[in-house]
Amino acid sequence: MPRLADDFVAFVRPLLGSVEPVPLHAPQFAGREKDYVLEAINSTFVSSVGGFVDRFEAAVAQYTGARHAVATVNGTAALHTALMLVGTAPGDEVITQPVTFVATANAIRYCGAEPVFVDVERETLGLSPEKLERFLRAHATPGGGGCVNKTTGRTLRACVPVHTLGHPARTGALREICDRFGLALVEDAAEALGSFRDGCHTGRSGQVGIFSFNGNKTITTGGGGMLVTNDPSLAERAKHLTTTGKLPHPWAYVHDVVGYNYRMPNLNAALGCAQLERLPAILQSKRRLATAYARFFEGKGVTLLREPPNCRSNYWLNAVILRDEQQRDDFLRRTHDGGVRTRPLWEPLHRLSMFRQCQADDLEEATWICQRLVTIPSGVKWSGEETR
Repeated sequence: MPRLADDFVAFVRPLLGSVEPVPLHAPQFAGREKDYVLEAINSTFVSSVGGFVDRFEAAVAQYTGARHAVATVNGTAALHTALMLVGTAPGDEVITQPVTFVATANAIRYCGAEPVFVDVERETLGLSPEKLERFLRAHATPGGGGCVNKTTGRTLRACVPVHTLGHPARTGALREICDRFGLALVEDAAEALGSFRDGCHTGRSGQVGIFSFNGNKTITTGGGGMLVTNDPSLAERAKHLTTTGKLPHPWAYVHDVVGYNYRMPNLNAALGCAQLERLPAILQSKRRLATAYARFFEGKGVTLLREPPNCRSNYWLNAVILRDEQQRDDFLRRTHDGGVRTRPLWEPLHRLSMFRQCQADDLEEATWICQRLVTIPSGVKWSGEETR
């Protein structure tokens, strides 16, 4: 393993530049970002009202194929809003996976609901349809208010699969199961802009999908998120909730619900418009990097995570699966000593102190994956040049 890690460090540096340390995923600004941000500044519309917000929403809707898009301050805000849109209320439960960033479960708690953790599959790192079906058959029963967890007595309101590291989960199968059991499907596609399954962009199989444009994502607005849906009433409700519940009026301040100050500022949207123009080139560069990694790791006794069948992944973060936890930790330590930033996968959410009491099914695959997986530098530079 020391030899593999040292060889990897030597391999990565000419590919992604000689910056010390080599970052896991740094943003790149090689388009019209400065021009658009300056234009937004000169317009004096720098907060949540402005032409770039409307333009960015329209561009994301067109790119993903969704009918409506609503821009938010971050992906967590988008997910919180999405869960409220499908009726998630205090005392409800929402099924999700333990292999994800903590924001997924945090958004559930923001609604006053409890996460329920069901296992993932190795091929996609996403929620397993087979495990979901098994869990619901064992624990769910029809009730007057919908699907009820007969173990806890709470209403099971929604299911939130995650397109982990940009690889599409099997949302078609998940949607069919959710429909049968009366669950809303909300897609956490925070990491998956530019990823497709069977020609359909991530975020479009459920009632609502969300994306993140944090500084480490495939494209960035600095901080930002987006909610997409084909339902015009949900889109209208989302915009109302995220604009503090203010009723439209030329001058009066009248609010009819407890809303949230969740709208994306125009400055951030300006950055996003320029980044989105470069998305095809960024995705092409990231695929070339994934191919180079596949060649490097071939025959070395580790598995590079590749896109699932019938999918086109954005390869947000490339990842390798090592033999065991000890080999994972040795690789992490050695690459960090060599000035290359690698990371383990997140701590499984059911092990975090605030979620340990939540109901969890058999999580064998999630445990296996988190003990072995390492994410590796996945920026958009190629051979020391920025993608144009």
